[in-house]
Amino acid sequence: MSTATDAAKSGTAAPVRCQRIGCDAVFTDDDNPEGSCQYHPSAPMFHDGMKEWSCCKQRSHDFSLFLQIPGCTTGKHTTEKPITKAVSTNNPIKATPIQSSKQGVGVDACARCRQGFFCSDHGSQPKPQKPAATDDTNKEPVEKSSVPPPKKRIDINEPRICKNKGCGKSYKEKDNHDSACDYHPGPAVFHDRMRGWKCCDVHVKEFDEFMEIPPCTKGWHNADAV
Repeated sequence: MSTATDAAKSGTAAPVRCQRIGCDAVFTDDDNPEGSCQYHPSAPMFHDGMKEWSCCKQRSHDFSLFLQIPGCTTGKHTTEKPITKAVSTNNPIKATPIQSSKQGVGVDACARCRQGFFCSDHGSQPKPQKPAATDDTNKEPVEKSSVPPPKKRIDINEPRICKNKGCGKSYKEKDNHDSACDYHPGPAVFHDRMRGWKCCDVHVKEFDEFMEIPPCTKGWHNADAV
């Protein structure tokens, strides 16, 4: 049964999704204190493959990492969509160093690297060199552990937020199935002031229109998606 139906029966306000850029949280009018929303108040800028938030000057070449940059302003959640337009500029963006959301994370711990995607933080790093082989003829063999690593335990009744691109819905694992999620498998494509999704070959000019492109694939909700 849907959350809205449960809320209607209990007499409480139905939870809705915040429309501020960079927030995407679920809230109710009864639970919306000042400072609960963290968002970007201005439109993004695009130039030569670089994406930048003009409000806080945070930027990234990687679109997925760009969307993960936390908002720089706090306030109350709202259901009113902000009137913003993405800006494509011919002026080069100054290359002042910023801290990446993945900075300090090794290649083995980076979700994008493990999935085989290009990562702007680790793409240019040299691969670790394997140690030189040594003579182990006189060493006793070491038995490897046959115990598998512990699996992450998930409460099937715990509300989770789907991280699949284009979804962002709240769900419970007990209600999850192979067609519960509508999402974009990606990747996102930016070229000649056009932005879109390679998976469904839909491209638009405005950033707001890009965010409204309907998902093209069904699958399982995933709260740990890349």
